[in-house]
Amino acid sequence: MASAVLRLRASANSFLSQYEPLALLLAPLLAVLVARAVRSFVGILHERGLKATFIGFFMSCAKLVPAVKSYIDAEKQKVVDQLQSGGQSKRKSWRTELPRSGMGNGVIDMMKEEKRNDAVWQGKCSGTVYIRGSECEGHFSLINEACSMFAHTNPLHLDVFHSVVRFEAEVVAMTAALLGSKEKVSGGQICGNMTSGGTESILLAVKTSRDYMRAKKGITSPEMIIPESAHSAYDKAAQYFNIKLWRVPVNKEFRADVKAIKRHINRNTILIIGSAPGFPHGIIDPIEELGELASSFNICLHVDLCLGGFVLPFARKLGYPVPPFDFSVEGVTSISVDVHKYGLAPKGTSVVLYRNHDIRKHQFVAVTEWSGGLYVSPTMAGSRPGGLIAGAWAAMMSLGEEGYLENTKEIMEASKKIERGIKEIPEIFIIGRPDMTLVAFGSDVIDIFEVNDIMSSKGWHLNALQRPNSLHICVTLQHVPMVEDFLKDLKESVNTVKENPGPISGGKAPIYGAAGKMPDRGMVQELLVSFMDGAC
Repeated sequence: MASAVLRLRASANSFLSQYEPLALLLAPLLAVLVARAVRSFVGILHERGLKATFIGFFMSCAKLVPAVKSYIDAEKQKVVDQLQSGGQSKRKSWRTELPRSGMGNGVIDMMKEEKRNDAVWQGKCSGTVYIRGSECEGHFSLINEACSMFAHTNPLHLDVFHSVVRFEAEVVAMTAALLGSKEKVSGGQICGNMTSGGTESILLAVKTSRDYMRAKKGITSPEMIIPESAHSAYDKAAQYFNIKLWRVPVNKEFRADVKAIKRHINRNTILIIGSAPGFPHGIIDPIEELGELASSFNICLHVDLCLGGFVLPFARKLGYPVPPFDFSVEGVTSISVDVHKYGLAPKGTSVVLYRNHDIRKHQFVAVTEWSGGLYVSPTMAGSRPGGLIAGAWAAMMSLGEEGYLENTKEIMEASKKIERGIKEIPEIFIIGRPDMTLVAFGSDVIDIFEVNDIMSSKGWHLNALQRPNSLHICVTLQHVPMVEDFLKDLKESVNTVKENPGPISGGKAPIYGAAGKMPDRGMVQELLVSFMDGAC
């Protein structure tokens, strides 16, 4: 054995003696670098696909040429300027320093004057404002008074503001009760916290799932899988928390494709997502099937109920066909639900819920080595506005179950009227089969974004969607008396585009259309970032 090793050694030395020592030293390092580059390329290819990878590589190379880069930047700026539509000129008059002398109560008059410049939103905005009527009366007035009464409070100071601490606990408990906490299958430990909105609720659920799965399964390179209809807050969470994101196409019914999601699950998967309903088309994902999938792989399942949380429980009681969507589904580990949408609470109020305390404790941040003392915080914010928490509590208590049932009946009926009305316009069609109060529609014969521009000229603010190109309206109490007006204006807009196709002056249709067809998605991303950089 020893002689064989010696012969092998001599043979190897004889073979390697023909090479320079430096080459022998650098060769392994070069091989490692090449291997890493190949591995990175294969990963990008697997993630983006061959076409997107090639286009991205080609555009990156093209931008290395100064003249090409200058041309692309100039064209990009033209699009950004058109998107901003004069916003930059308005900003030039905005204040950049404190006034030398304080304005006192006169500032209120100044604010009222500024408010008159806002767009007219009553009854014509998709979503946006969910409370009916004028902002100076009824439910508006009630929550305004509640917010004002507790505007100085901060639940961070548990020992001082006992009232808002109680309000938060009760808002969370009442919301949980709507979503299955009283069901035996839920386990009886549903818990959660209030947040600033749906995005923070989703961010916290993702962060908590990441840390929970790291503790439970030792996952250090986390991945999550979402349907392409899932909210963009998951992309934000992936970037913030260094989680690899897999976005999976939906099925022909625009619901999450459970089989496609299953194919992407691996040993690093921490979380899969379902929506009830999804923001684009108002369609509920198959939560029961996703729950079975999550349970079988022992991973987390988050359900986004930001839109549906204060509609679906009441729609079910009213007799509408609503599939299971909450903690009564085994496998659901967390839920996000906005109180400031159909809960009719003030803006900036949402709830994130967990199946048990073992999961939720991974949401908290505790600091033991700060010279400022021991510190622990439940959510992303430290200080939080107690006034908004009080406003949410006031909204829920003032309406009660009967109030929410009545509201749900009205908006569901309005949504169905809109759906029936759209079906009577032959040039457009409904996307999928809406389950709730959101109706999306597209067209194969006219440019739907041109329709949107005409609707905008009539005062409507709808949401433009892609894949497929379409629009949607999220129906609120503001729309209940406006259904006939909406259908009339939509029919007129469709006829206008049909008879006179082509973009209108100042319209956004060419931009939306071009962005949807642009193969280099990195370029689209750059446009969005440049737009936002100039808008805020």
